[in-house]
Amino acid sequence: MKLLKNLMPALALSIIAFWTHPALATKWHMPTPYGDANLPTKIAYDFAEQIKQASGGKLDIKVHSGASLMKHPEIPRAVRTGQVQLGEVFIGIMGNTHPIFKHDNIPFLATDYVQAQKLWQAAKPEIEKQLSKEGMILLYTVPWPAQSLYTKKPVSALADIKGTKMRAYSPSTSRLADLMNTTPTTVQVPDIPQAFSTGIIDAMVTSPSTGANGQAWDYLSHFTEIKAWIPKNFVVVNKRAFKRLDKALQQTILDAAAAAEARGWTEVLDQEAKDTKTLADNGIVVSKPSKQLLSELKAIGVTMTEEWKKENSQALEPILKAYKN
Repeated sequence: MKLLKNLMPALALSIIAFWTHPALATKWHMPTPYGDANLPTKIAYDFAEQIKQASGGKLDIKVHSGASLMKHPEIPRAVRTGQVQLGEVFIGIMGNTHPIFKHDNIPFLATDYVQAQKLWQAAKPEIEKQLSKEGMILLYTVPWPAQSLYTKKPVSALADIKGTKMRAYSPSTSRLADLMNTTPTTVQVPDIPQAFSTGIIDAMVTSPSTGANGQAWDYLSHFTEIKAWIPKNFVVVNKRAFKRLDKALQQTILDAAAAAEARGWTEVLDQEAKDTKTLADNGIVVSKPSKQLLSELKAIGVTMTEEWKKENSQALEPILKAYKN
């Protein structure tokens, strides 16, 4: 009895240590499609760290960047099915799920950050509705710098790239390539350098960040600032996984998500300027589009907007109306 009495304090301490041990923290996995140098990925790391600190280590989110855990197209399904708890996705990649996910991939619908934010606020309720149907909850978005044209030669009109192979990365960019009289070829970000070097693609429309981080000067020579649209990534969480957390931890996630979104919209403009300068500093010819090229591309934008609206006029027309008012 005496021995048992002496052991009781040690036993109690062991039990406390067991239940408070960091190994018992909830561990989540968050795949992202882009490398560590990109603004959305930097924000993802900070988002995870903020949650870990604010929760006292109760929730530990492991960020798997650069498509290291799974390829980009696999992430939405992985979150939906609970294979991973949350993930980052380029919104437009889900365009085949519902046309609302194409809203920020329409050329010349929103071409500056004020317009892009207004379009996002108009589209957000429908985005959340569709995600909920698929068992996911929206946490935050991060905009990319405006999308412009990369080529291996100067381009002053669409005729200059007719018949070439254009990188596509979403249903909308595939349609854009078709309307530009180029051949859409699906290539994810990590594969861009090799795709250019081996002739799989000849051109692409993407952000200055993608080019700067992928050292585009090694495989192409021209960057034409058409600034056709401002797409976004969003971070989504599996609804069941989120609801299993206690209310305090849910709020911790939502607070970190709000901070992440605010940072993304604040820093993107500086990121665009910085990455465009990096392209120029490394020998890429950075130029404004000719009037003819801009006119041709804007005409394509009108066509794509009308096509998009017709995909689901009941859902999309109110969004366009709210955005344009």
